[in-house]
Amino acid sequence: MHTFTAISHIDLSVSDVEKSASWYCEVLGLRRVRRSDMDNRIMIVLVHDPTGLIMGLLQHNEPAADRFDERRPGLDHLGFGVTERADLDDWQARFQMLGVEHSPVTDSPSGSGTALVFRDPDNVQLELWWTRPH
Repeated sequence: MHTFTAISHIDLSVSDVEKSASWYCEVLGLRRVRRSDMDNRIMIVLVHDPTGLIMGLLQHNEPAADRFDERRPGLDHLGFGVTERADLDDWQARFQMLGVEHSPVTDSPSGSGTALVFRDPDNVQLELWWTRPH
């Protein structure tokens, strides 16, 4: 059977590529790799060094909407895993220090894990998730 090994990258459309790049670097610790100015868009590539995840941020010259809405078909949210349940408390403290609006650390109704939900500057829902061991 054909398969793949991992998610290689995530690309997000944003309204202000410089603002979003700064936010992802400050809040989540990504590192800026490069900026490319093209005919119809600007792209900034970021990398998360500990995991190798590459994130592209794209500002289109003619955006279709002002803000993200997970109720539209397409992306609902992005979830990033953490190793320990206590990591979520550390992230929550970091978000409070940086002024990032977020949910409380909340156990899932199914009991499968615990989440901390927050949003980027374009309202994309992001989540830090700890999976409860079985």
